[in-house]
Amino acid sequence: MSEFERLIQELCPNGMAFDKLVNISNILYGYPCDASKFNDNCTGMPLIRIRDVLAGTTNTYTTEEISEDYIIRKGDLLVGMDGNFHVGNWKDNDGYLCQRVCKISSKDEQVMLNRFLSHYLPPIMKQIEANKLSGTVKHLLAKDINAITIPVPPLEVQREIVRILDNFTELTAELTAELTARKKQYEYYRDTLLTPNTDIEWLKLGDICKLVTGATPSKTKKEYWENGTIPWMSSGEVNLKRVYSTESKITQLGYDNASTTLVPEHSVVIALAGQGKTRGKVAITEIELCTNQSLCSIICKEKINYKYLYYYLDSKYNELRTISNGDGTRGGLSLRILSPYQIPVPPIEEQKRIVDILDRFDVLCNDISAGLPAEIEARQKQYEYYRDKLLNFKEFRV
Repeated sequence: MSEFERLIQELCPNGMAFDKLVNISNILYGYPCDASKFNDNCTGMPLIRIRDVLAGTTNTYTTEEISEDYIIRKGDLLVGMDGNFHVGNWKDNDGYLCQRVCKISSKDEQVMLNRFLSHYLPPIMKQIEANKLSGTVKHLLAKDINAITIPVPPLEVQREIVRILDNFTELTAELTAELTARKKQYEYYRDTLLTPNTDIEWLKLGDICKLVTGATPSKTKKEYWENGTIPWMSSGEVNLKRVYSTESKITQLGYDNASTTLVPEHSVVIALAGQGKTRGKVAITEIELCTNQSLCSIICKEKINYKYLYYYLDSKYNELRTISNGDGTRGGLSLRILSPYQIPVPPIEEQKRIVDILDRFDVLCNDISAGLPAEIEARQKQYEYYRDKLLNFKEFRV
């Protein structure tokens, strides 16, 4: 018999008492900050917004005067109330809670441990999110939080649950820290290996590769999309890095009536446009496919290895965004910009040597089936399995 089972049998054999979350915890809703006073120049007070809950850190500051009642400290439990109702413990230094984020804390740790709340609430918020009607943005409301009931196990039971689950989260945190270190190591070797010496020949991308853009068949023509068999890649799928399949497929009729091009496997695809961080990202096609008009497919000729080109362009992400048209936030790349872009082209055997080294780092850092991400995912699933078993309480009824 495990310690957990012993405690359950001894302290609550007939079930668990439940109570409203609002009765046993303090809930602080964020301050309605003036968006005109936000800044990203590290002046003013740190401001914790919805997008910061998942990351656990912020890059936003405000010059607005905010009451100290809204200060959030390291370790506090926060919930994002728009979009993804993420629950997380704050990892950064003190900051001020902005609207659409709330803090939940125990009123009395002799009744309810804050760490127990940290483990129990995430699946509850996921369930609330799943039950919301689909729309542009889902909103977590105060009435949703007020309706939550949770078990209140004896403190000894809570402590044992927290001990078990914290062991899993600590291991995941260690693996995540190792992954971060490996990624930095990878970037160092990538940049070192891809920095050419003075003897390397520089050639225009358009001279050593064929560059083609795609197109989108009319979305109003069902016959262009229904039961399609030709993979069609959208801009967001460049984030896959290795494209083995696409979410959408078009029919032969759709292909014939659009100016998209079927490109071979092992082409390098670069995003010409896209909101946020998409523009300038690259991927490798592992299947024959066509793309939309916001992607450029680069088909390598015999003088350049496609993986070498992928790694090189990936290392130049920030540079490519800088030379894009526009103001640097919503600009765009084009064939006119990419064709004359110069690439260092060492002998093909040297390219292969560089690729072999970077491939090993890439597997370790990015492979979801073999590298550290796979191990982190496995530990997360293990954590969720035990969390769901440990927190599945029968309610005590008189």
